[in-house]
Amino acid sequence: MSQPPAAHLPVLYTQVLQGLRVIEDGTYLDGTFGRGGHAGGVLRQLGPHGRLLVMDKDPEAIAVAERDFAPDPRVAIHRGSFADLLDWSETAAGLDGVLFDLGVSSPQLDVAERGFSFGKDGPLDMRMDPDSGESAAQWLNRAEEREIADVLWTYGEERQSRRIARAIVQYRTARQSFSRTAELAELIASVMPRGKDKIHPATRSFQAIRIHINRELADLEAGLDAAMARLKPGGRLAVISFHSLEDRIVKQFMNRHAKAPPSNRRLPEVQAFVPTLDLVGGAIKAEDDELAANPRSRSAVLRVAEKRAPATGGGAA
Repeated sequence: MSQPPAAHLPVLYTQVLQGLRVIEDGTYLDGTFGRGGHAGGVLRQLGPHGRLLVMDKDPEAIAVAERDFAPDPRVAIHRGSFADLLDWSETAAGLDGVLFDLGVSSPQLDVAERGFSFGKDGPLDMRMDPDSGESAAQWLNRAEEREIADVLWTYGEERQSRRIARAIVQYRTARQSFSRTAELAELIASVMPRGKDKIHPATRSFQAIRIHINRELADLEAGLDAAMARLKPGGRLAVISFHSLEDRIVKQFMNRHAKAPPSNRRLPEVQAFVPTLDLVGGAIKAEDDELAANPRSRSAVLRVAEKRAPATGGGAA
């Protein structure tokens, strides 16, 4: 169980399975199926009475799940965002573990037609669910300059957000509309000052637009609350983040449920803090062998927490 299938390299595979601490007859939810690397690892540890629930917004991921996992009677598959996991009746009986592997998956980046990558020219889409909501092109072609700048700054921490937003509006005014990823990447590169870092000038902008289009941070906050509601006592929540905005939300969520807030001696204590989560270690990152084999793991951070049983009797645990 220490190694994933050779055909797919899910990040932090061993650490995720250790963090979830799979029990044979437990029920586990993979809220971001992708291509099933982590889900397969969980399934191989389940016994005949175990249950694996898998979700994904991406119809291509669901097609893979249906092909490779649906024949197993222990598996249930649902297309949708993990933000809505409370609406899936399969989760109602409670969960022994929940996994969210955030961000865009490698297969999505590798297919130019999905529009996630500035390195591959394709339609400027970026939707994880291509059947829902606005594409990146549709949003860029209608949004006001200030809104674009705010998105680039808030979700990409792009210091040149105003300059890039101004260029986008000027470009679309002159040429009517955006439609291709290369078109946007080249425009951003043309107005960016030369930096010392080696990343492409469009990296932060593409990240920001993708996060906005897919409502990733709002979905993450809703998904964490939903996971907390469905976890059984002793159940574990494992979340892999790929940038600081995601990781900050996850860290703050877990700390809020595990640690008492700072006290103010000038104010009376209204109610004693009762923790509902226990942190399982700290930030977990890839080791050298994984970094060498899978460059995507370089920015991955795993955090794990375990749900406490409700406090009884004489007070907080």
